[in-house]
Amino acid sequence: MKKRKLALIHTVSWYPTVINKPFGEPWLRQHPDVELFNIMDDSLLTEALAHGGPTKQVIRRMLHYFQAAEAMGADAIMSTCTTMGPATELAKRFIAVPVFNIDEPMAKEAVAAGNRIGIIATVPTSAPATQRVLRQEAEIAGKEITIKTVINEEAFKFRLAGDIKRHDELIHTELDRLQREVDVIALGQISLAQVLFKAQVPLFQVGDSGFAHAGELLSRL
Repeated sequence: MKKRKLALIHTVSWYPTVINKPFGEPWLRQHPDVELFNIMDDSLLTEALAHGGPTKQVIRRMLHYFQAAEAMGADAIMSTCTTMGPATELAKRFIAVPVFNIDEPMAKEAVAAGNRIGIIATVPTSAPATQRVLRQEAEIAGKEITIKTVINEEAFKFRLAGDIKRHDELIHTELDRLQREVDVIALGQISLAQVLFKAQVPLFQVGDSGFAHAGELLSRL
């Protein structure tokens, strides 16, 4: 039987350690009938960060990658970068196979779990993208929500430098503060998904939920 194909579009060069190994590989073991392939362009996030969000040029390049993934035979396509949400929304209008951003399933879960939602991010462009998808899901659910956002850019610098311990310490501090003010917390990036923290409120990350949604889409084929 021909394997179904899931394409992942990444905007960081270290995607094997934060996405594929912790989330993609275990998921593939549970879905031996699926083939996964990757497309990566780390200039996309660099340019988006320099301009406060994805520019028209960044969105255009993302659309080319969605088209390339479709041409390569993908049965579903997942963008793993929260910041690229606007490009993914646009791609849904032009790509024939299912397309989604990795944070969309997480947003749906977070909206269902509470009214006061906290977002923690370390990349400034991720937070607005997460807010956007949360509000979209709230509108679909007919629900009023409030959002409190925390961005710790210093933590991201430690993450890029490979100092995961210091990165996680900073995130733990932010999570401890944030959980006192909200009903649920949404982790606004895949790079935060492996942070271990015993939260007193529901804590939603994008890794497992994103791949689970991909599995659901592929199972419908």
